[in-house]
Amino acid sequence: MRQLPAYLLILLSWLSFIGCEEVVDIETPTEEPRLVVDALIRIDTTLNANLVRVKLTETAPFFGTIQPGQVDQITMSNLDNPGSDNQVLLEEEPGSGIYSMLFPTEELIRDRWLLQIDYQGELYVAESKFIPTVPLDNLEQGDGFLIDEEETEIIVTYTDDPERDDFYVFDFDLANFLATRDEFYQGQQFSFSYYYDEDAVEPGDELEISILSADERFHDYMNQIVVQSDGDGGPFGTPTLTVRGNIINATEIDNEDTTDNVDDPDNYVLGYFILSHEFKQTLVIEE
Repeated sequence: MRQLPAYLLILLSWLSFIGCEEVVDIETPTEEPRLVVDALIRIDTTLNANLVRVKLTETAPFFGTIQPGQVDQITMSNLDNPGSDNQVLLEEEPGSGIYSMLFPTEELIRDRWLLQIDYQGELYVAESKFIPTVPLDNLEQGDGFLIDEEETEIIVTYTDDPERDDFYVFDFDLANFLATRDEFYQGQQFSFSYYYDEDAVEPGDELEISILSADERFHDYMNQIVVQSDGDGGPFGTPTLTVRGNIINATEIDNEDTTDNVDDPDNYVLGYFILSHEFKQTLVIEE
């Protein structure tokens, strides 16, 4: 019997393998797009006015692209001065999903504020009041490391206020955040180190690092977000699991027959609204 050439045997074996290959369909999580609200309002008390900016995005399918969120209207109203007109935040560029308006700093830090979002026929609201924080005492680059010698260490120093229980959120730029509380260092000067991965920063990079005020609920919210996202995408990216913020659906709430939205627990948006006191410094990474 005549034998087939070796290269034909290899080709036939390969074709046989391809013919037996089974196509596997992988089901990915799907749900209707949900609005994500980045309403972390950073307030610089040294300015006469602060630009309030709210960034909106929509959740996307597993392999989809996150898109800007489009709403009918966003307003901020002063709850302690009802005579003031509601301020309508305007979209900075059509289709950007970023809405902003300039507000007097004195009013922002003095009064309670209500954020209202009209989205697809539903009304979503959240309330916040300015929370003070303390400035950064010192910010410097260290030479230590946590796991890898190629990590970059940043040393942060600040002095806690002894007269109150404080919660802090640190923004280390590049969507890196850390939440902490003064439980074990109340009224004391405190230093800690933060480490960037090897490929995160390079010599010459300029980082803008902030200390932000928080209440206990926002502190806990940020802790959950950081744990789930490992810092990737920031606090208002789409988390692996649902982390509820302080924005509620108030469409059916009329303060008479209906005072909450417990009968519609799945109708909500993601994100958080808070008026946060910010101090920031810039640090240039060295060799």
